[in-house]
Amino acid sequence: MSEIAREAGALLMQYFHQHLKIEYKGDADLVTAADRAAEALIRERIRAQWPTHDVLGEEQGLSDQGSDYRWYVDPLDGTTNFAHGYPVFCVSMGLEYRGLEHRQSEGRASRIAAVIYDPTRDELFTAEQGHGARLNGETIQVSKTATLKESLLATGFPSHKRHKNPNIFFYHQITLRTHGVRRAGSAALDLCNVAAGRYDGFWEFNLNPWDTAAGVLMVEEAGGKVTRFDGSPFEIDSRETVASNGLLHEALLAEFKEIFAGRGMEPLPDPREYKR
Repeated sequence: MSEIAREAGALLMQYFHQHLKIEYKGDADLVTAADRAAEALIRERIRAQWPTHDVLGEEQGLSDQGSDYRWYVDPLDGTTNFAHGYPVFCVSMGLEYRGLEHRQSEGRASRIAAVIYDPTRDELFTAEQGHGARLNGETIQVSKTATLKESLLATGFPSHKRHKNPNIFFYHQITLRTHGVRRAGSAALDLCNVAAGRYDGFWEFNLNPWDTAAGVLMVEEAGGKVTRFDGSPFEIDSRETVASNGLLHEALLAEFKEIFAGRGMEPLPDPREYKR
C-alpha cells in the first residue's frame, strides 16, 4: 500500500507544477486531470496484486467483485488546494475486511490497514489494525492535552452548498473555547495530524467514506477516539466525524450538544459595530 501511495503521490507532484485544466463536478467541486490519473494508477496497481478486491474511489465509484476486502481510495484529498497551488493535499487509501468469521467476532466490517501520503512534505502515515500508527516508520501517538481551553482543533467546510451547512456556528463557538481551530482543506491530513498529536481534535460534517476510512484507523491506532457527533460509534457511512486524543472527547461532545440545542451561543460580532 505504501509503495502504491508513494507512486501516486509522485504522479500528483508532476501535475502540481504544471498549469492544470480545472473541471467541475458540482457547483464548486473541483476535479483535475491529476485526480483521474492518480486513481487510475491506484486501481491498476490494486487490480494487478489483488484482482478480486472491491475498490470504492471518489472519481470512478465502486468496482464490486463481491470480495470480503474493500478499498476506499481518495487519489487526491484536497483537490481545491491542489488546483490553486496550495501545498496541502494527499493520497488516501484504507482497506476494510468484512469476511464472515470477522463479522462474527467483531460484529461488523472493520478497517484493517491505512496509508495516507503527503507528497509535498514526503510524510507517509501508515496504520495496521492492532499494530499502531506510524509516520515515516516512526510510531506516533495522539496528544496528552486534557482540556479544551488548551487544545488546538481542526475542521472543514464543504466545497459546495455551504449555505446549508451549520458548521460556521460550531467553528465560532469552539474557537472561543480553545486555542484555535484550523481549516487546512484535507480531512485525511487533518485526521493524520490528530494521530500525530499536532491537533488535539477534529470534526466535520458530511464526509464520504473515502475521506475517512484511512484517517479514522490512523487516529484509533495512535490511541485516539472517533465517534459521531452524539458519541455513538463511528461507521464508514456515518457522514459525521469527531476525532480526538480521547482525553477531551467528552468535553468536545458536550459543546456539540449545547450548540445543537442552541444553548450558551455567543452572538457573532456585528461588523457595523466593529467599524464604529
